[in-house]
Amino acid sequence: MSGDLHAEGVQAAADDNDVGSPETYIGYERAERFKSGAFDQDRSKNYAAPEALELNQWALGGSWLVSAENAVLDTAPGTIAFRFRARDLHLVLGPATDGKPIRFRVTVDGQEPGREHGTDTDAHGAGVVHEQRLYQLIRQTQQIGEHTFTIEFLDPGVRAYSFTFG
Repeated sequence: MSGDLHAEGVQAAADDNDVGSPETYIGYERAERFKSGAFDQDRSKNYAAPEALELNQWALGGSWLVSAENAVLDTAPGTIAFRFRARDLHLVLGPATDGKPIRFRVTVDGQEPGREHGTDTDAHGAGVVHEQRLYQLIRQTQQIGEHTFTIEFLDPGVRAYSFTFG
């Protein structure tokens, strides 16, 4: 049911008044506002995130193979950072091609999310990618503002596709 006030997780209606970040693709074909240098298309490369990001900029850290549609982490650990403004932050993720789960940890402004965690993370920011789908990683309950989100993958092989916000 669209706009259901009692829905939870990714089913909850977006808070359009506070969304200041657009859907953002990670594959090089549709990527915008990427701040870790140029993509080395379809080849593994070590990427480094800048010290600070401006609103709606994102970056990779670690060894990633970036294709037209997604990025695959070659070796763990690896990170993705995004400076966003929205109540909810979602990321489409998939496990390694061998199907092994991928452990991850998220932070907001360098801190554990606490009560601001999404349905796919706990208060410490821990979560696991078991299947390819949309993962709700952050659900802010306090005043919404600009924040830097970072996800660190503790296992190699994760496939990252796109960010969405609500």
